[in-house]
Amino acid sequence: MGSTAALVTERDEERDVVHDPGNVLHRLLPSADDKSSHILRYIDWYGVTLFNRLQIGAFIEEWRTLYSKAWSEEAQSILNRIEQCAQKVQDGVHLYLKFIGD
Repeated sequence: MGSTAALVTERDEERDVVHDPGNVLHRLLPSADDKSSHILRYIDWYGVTLFNRLQIGAFIEEWRTLYSKAWSEEAQSILNRIEQCAQKVQDGVHLYLKFIGD
């Protein structure tokens, strides 16, 4: 089925949704035991992970390192769309970036 990332409000209303039916992110993101990752390794593949405005700057910085690993247009598109959602979290208030696992 794949994971999903969503820009959500504090009431958990979805403003934008990025689906990943082919599990592109699973191949791009670091594993939970990757000590070189400071934030992305905490994305839970089977649960929910939520990033707030205070965390999103570090998220975006680390997220941008994934572009060099993106092997296809689909991978680039997913990375771009999720970064756009993250930017909205950084620029707004009461917005969160939510990852929903399989």
